[in-house]
Amino acid sequence: MSHFSTIKTKIKNKSELVEALQILQYDIKEDQELVVGGSHGKNHPIVEADICIARDIGFRFNPKTETYELVADIETWDQPIPPQRFIEKVTQQYARITVHNTVKEMGFQVEEEWEMEDNSIELTVTRWVQ
Repeated sequence: MSHFSTIKTKIKNKSELVEALQILQYDIKEDQELVVGGSHGKNHPIVEADICIARDIGFRFNPKTETYELVADIETWDQPIPPQRFIEKVTQQYARITVHNTVKEMGFQVEEEWEMEDNSIELTVTRWVQ
């Protein structure tokens, strides 16, 4: 029988999570119910999610850890990549956005950005000092 699985993340900022998912070209819906197998029916567990990308895949805020956790029906996962790779891609985009925002807050400007063969990202930032 299908059920929801929860995968922990270190993602704390909702707006940056939404932006990361949009960059990865997911359609975002906020404050939705997730349903096991993606369809309503008898005996189908339902979970409240803060951010949804499918009827059975989303993120919900955990107030104890103050992070967003992936909540999904892993047995019916129908995304083009496995769940662990999905989390890696979302986390990478989230980190990239967080760094960009932090750099801007500190008065720097991103001059160049490269994605390396190992999927790491390198940035060159500058700041004019008077």
